[in-house]
Amino acid sequence: MYFDIKKISGIAVEAGKAVMKIYNSPSFDIDIKYKNDNSPVTIADKASHSIIISGLQSLAPLLPVLSEEGRTIPFDERKNWEYYWCVDPLDGTKEFINRTNEFTINIALIHKNTPVMGVIYIPVTDTLFYGSIDAGSFKEIIGVDKRKLNVSDRPGNWIAVGSRSHSSPEESDFLKKYPIVERINAGSSLKFCLVAEGKAQIYYRHGPTMEWDTAAGHAIAAFSGAEVFLPNGSPFLYNKHSLLNESFVCKVP
Repeated sequence: MYFDIKKISGIAVEAGKAVMKIYNSPSFDIDIKYKNDNSPVTIADKASHSIIISGLQSLAPLLPVLSEEGRTIPFDERKNWEYYWCVDPLDGTKEFINRTNEFTINIALIHKNTPVMGVIYIPVTDTLFYGSIDAGSFKEIIGVDKRKLNVSDRPGNWIAVGSRSHSSPEESDFLKKYPIVERINAGSSLKFCLVAEGKAQIYYRHGPTMEWDTAAGHAIAAFSGAEVFLPNGSPFLYNKHSLLNESFVCKVP
């Protein structure tokens, strides 16, 4: 199944522009509510979601979409999906609320439980990261520059990227086995992008994420040459019975 990644990117950009109108509004009235897991959701999440769903359905009316809004779809219904979209309309809602600028719009295409296309749009910098199994991964500062991405291995001199909002002793323990000389922090799916563009060599996440948090970044990192897997070496798969991810590793080969 083929989709023009430019069209998918266009949907992400349109959603991002709507998010930025709210982010830049004088009152910054974001009407924060909280989900059952105590994570926040805002009117920006909802505005982005509406645009993305409408755009994807216009491209492929019969292709299912899995997102925060569709998390209650029963596994018995999902398990037979060969292709589906996996969407996070506003990844990094906490970063959005805290105005760190590190939030993204994420759209991925999954085939047989593996990401085959991913788009991440960073609204504040008007920057796109995107990748597909047939073309590789790219970074595009819209209207300025576009380049192909390749991971960068720096023997004995690795940079680790971690979450700005989440960290744990287990993360530090796991990373001791690698030649890390520096650690940096980033919000949302930007951590995958930093590995994909060679600015970091490893991203280890200990603790829960949801499938829509990782799918687009997983694709972009993988198609730039990174390995993405579970700490025990097993493949990092999607459309699981539980949509909650285990810990995972994204690193240079």
